[in-house]
Amino acid sequence: MNTSLPYTNELTIAMPISDLQASIKWYTEVLGFELLFTVDEMGWAEVQTSVTGVTVGLSQVETVNAGGPTPTFGVSDVDTARAKLESHGVRFDGETMVVPEMVKLATFFDPDGNTLMFAESLASSS
Repeated sequence: MNTSLPYTNELTIAMPISDLQASIKWYTEVLGFELLFTVDEMGWAEVQTSVTGVTVGLSQVETVNAGGPTPTFGVSDVDTARAKLESHGVRFDGETMVVPEMVKLATFFDPDGNTLMFAESLASSS
């Protein structure tokens, strides 16, 4: 990438949430992310995703206005990932979408209604 901006290989996705401790529990126990740190006086925590350099920042706010970009996590098997989350009572946005020979997508919500997605590549690796 040719740019004059001093980017690093790190990305934090800030998610507005209503209850810091409940969200830490959900993101670690349900999604399997690792808690990196919390700053209770700021209502902030960061969890490490399975993607190197990508963390999710949990930002406790008075009113959650869910919306904006949808973090999309690549998985090797959408059906397995979806079943695991459904076993935790996670709400999905309809059925898994399949674009033949391209991708399977399953959109789901965190406890505050923030949208996240799983994506499984169906493209042949030839």
